[in-house]
Amino acid sequence: MNHITRTLLHLTMAFTLAAGGCAPAGSAEPAPAPSASAASSFEWATYTGPEGTRRYRLFIPAGYETWFPPPLVVMLHGCTQDPDDFARGTRFNALAESAGAIVVYPEQTAQLHPQKCWTWYDAANQRAGSGEAAIIAGITREVMARYAVDPARVFIGGVSAGGIMAVNTAASHPDLYAAVGVHSGAAYGTATDLPAALAAMRSGPANPDALVEPARAILRASGRDWLPMIVFHGGADAVVNVENGRRLASQWAVAGGAKDFLRSEEQIGGLTVVKDRFGPATELWIVQGLGHAWSGGSPEGTYTDPRGPDASREMLRFFLSHPRP
Repeated sequence: MNHITRTLLHLTMAFTLAAGGCAPAGSAEPAPAPSASAASSFEWATYTGPEGTRRYRLFIPAGYETWFPPPLVVMLHGCTQDPDDFARGTRFNALAESAGAIVVYPEQTAQLHPQKCWTWYDAANQRAGSGEAAIIAGITREVMARYAVDPARVFIGGVSAGGIMAVNTAASHPDLYAAVGVHSGAAYGTATDLPAALAAMRSGPANPDALVEPARAILRASGRDWLPMIVFHGGADAVVNVENGRRLASQWAVAGGAKDFLRSEEQIGGLTVVKDRFGPATELWIVQGLGHAWSGGSPEGTYTDPRGPDASREMLRFFLSHPRP
């Protein structure tokens, strides 16, 4: 398949998702030769690498076909959650089924953190070849090795501590991920220890202007113009101050060269949403009245709110619109 054909298919899938429809469904089977009658699957697997071991849940859509490698989305749960809870609350598997995407949910256990939080504030988890970011990248590569995945459409997202860890992982592995989605998170490098992390969660980063240069250096070293990013944050978030979401979006937009943004405001799902678009590759959605919860989520999961825009749908729409060149 040539580059033009593949690009047209990417855009068609993104448009279909944005319009609320379904992508064409075909056969399914998480194996090299899928059968036409097989169903989607959602199974556990275990990764072991130099930095450690983690289980993960893997969703394979019914339309999986090796002849057209699908996108891969890595989704990181928040504190006290697990992959099953996060999948239920975001409804991400149903959207992935429509888009023909594979989804992997790495697990952080209570044995590794009492509240099952990804320890995003640890400096070891903010660089390549080290800690949790290396484990998540290792899981990503393992899935890519086991299944036919389009390397231009590998994405990562998450919520709260998982959202910040998604930023850490993408920033430390810019060759691997095409775009990032963050809900209720914070900027890369906001903290390197727990006290600083707690302070930032309450009030925002201590020195936000200093966060831009590290992001710019990552882009420069990786030869990228942008790290495409969509950020959701509740305007009434009492756990992670909304200033963190604003600073996260501006960090990567300014690092990529954005000079200004376009703002719009509308009512979606009963709440007022303020949307800022920076340049070609950064979106910030502030959902007024939303707390520390996944916007438009299902009550079957924790830390969700059925009101507001469907963050899962918008995140996947953004991903499919931003493959690697």
